Amino acid sequence: MSIIYVLIPIAMLFVLIAVGIFFWAVKSEQFDDLDRQSVSILFDDDIKPSTQDKHKDNGKKSS
Repeated sequence: MSIIYVLIPIAMLFVLIAVGIFFWAVKSEQFDDLDRQSVSILFDDDIKPSTQDKHKDNGKKSS
């Protein structure tokens, strides 16, 4: 029964941390544009060819 005196404050601390993280995310505008990430995968062809060439050459050593 004495363990409950330890677990209740720990649970309350976790809740306060979770609420704090939630309000931080809302304040830093994490939830403002929920559709952008789901639609951005559809427009993958907009990458410039020069950017693709840079990514391909990153693994190769230059001589």
